[in-house]
Amino acid sequence: MSDFDSNPFADPEAQANPWQDPSVQQATAGGQRGGLDDFNPFADNAQTTKPASGAKTTPVVPPPKKPDPSPAVMMPTEEPPAYTPTAAQPPPPTPAQDDLLRRQEELERKAAELQRKENEMKSLNYNPRANNWPPLPEKCPVGPCFYQDFAVDIPLEFQKTVKMCYYLWMAYSCLLFLNMLGALACLCAGGDGCGTTFGISVVYLVLFTPCSFVCWYRPVYKAFRSDSSFNFFLFFSIFFCQIIFLIFLALGIPGSGGW
Repeated sequence: MSDFDSNPFADPEAQANPWQDPSVQQATAGGQRGGLDDFNPFADNAQTTKPASGAKTTPVVPPPKKPDPSPAVMMPTEEPPAYTPTAAQPPPPTPAQDDLLRRQEELERKAAELQRKENEMKSLNYNPRANNWPPLPEKCPVGPCFYQDFAVDIPLEFQKTVKMCYYLWMAYSCLLFLNMLGALACLCAGGDGCGTTFGISVVYLVLFTPCSFVCWYRPVYKAFRSDSSFNFFLFFSIFFCQIIFLIFLALGIPGSGGW
């Protein structure tokens, strides 16, 4: 029965190979041409080719992208301002620091003043420790024998005491001079024994005036200057003997030189 339904004019090879059917070949050829014409190798891989009409195509899957090996960097929205180095601002000084700075400036100013005076003295060949006592005129053949300066040698708390000792020595010298004047007046009046009294009073004035300066005033001056116990001992010993001697003169014994 199948032999009656077959086409007697058909090609026997076509019946044996169904792909040789003209309709199948036309459909197959049309689908391939349409796919090749629509393919664009430079197009984005994500886009799919336009399928031909009536042809069954599969979507083109893009290949996976390789990861970027560089680290991710966040781009700032605004660029930072250019760096300009500035000097560090010192903290404000405290009142204690102001006081120290003021004292330091005063000390530096005084040191500069002392240095200036020292240079001036050196330029003038001035000897600050030159002897200045007794104050004799320059034309005198005999110069000063001692150096005396209360403000330089004696501490401030002892200057008044040393000055009192100096005034005491001056009073003692004046007393010897008055004793000589009294003996001279007695001699002029023609009293008995006034000649001997006048001669001894002159000796007392010439001898005891410089000896008292050297033997008890200079020791007390040097004792307060250098805090010397030996000079203190020397002063008290000699000064005590002088007091005893003055008491003897005050008695007014004839021929003792006291008037």
